[in-house]
Amino acid sequence: MSAPASSLPKDACLLDAVLTFRRTGFRHLPIVDDGRIVGIISERDIQRVSPSLLSNVVQEEYNSVFEKTRLKDVMTRDPVTVTPDTPLRDAAIILNDQKVGCLPVAVNGTLVGIITVIDMLHALIHVLPAGTKATT
Repeated sequence: MSAPASSLPKDACLLDAVLTFRRTGFRHLPIVDDGRIVGIISERDIQRVSPSLLSNVVQEEYNSVFEKTRLKDVMTRDPVTVTPDTPLRDAAIILNDQKVGCLPVAVNGTLVGIITVIDMLHALIHVLPAGTKATT
């Protein structure tokens, strides 16, 4: 898990998320309210709600979407979470079954970290011996 996880408050705007994604290189951000996980937003979510540059939107309107849209209005609410004690295999099963790219890690609802698919790949690299063949 990556800890501490970068997060944003639910009242932050899309621009805050975009700038955080660029600054950190992350693709998912937990959204918190008083430290408690209430949602998650991804780069894909930002793309989904952003106006198309091919539309007839003027620059001021385009910028306004990023400045005025609150994360609480576009985030995925109540994401599946795990605890620091969740076995790695169980977390991998949840990622796979739920088709999600990350799992916030929480203790009594309070965000303490995040597990991503990339974290799982790092774990797999450390577990598999060199030269292991892919199977179908």
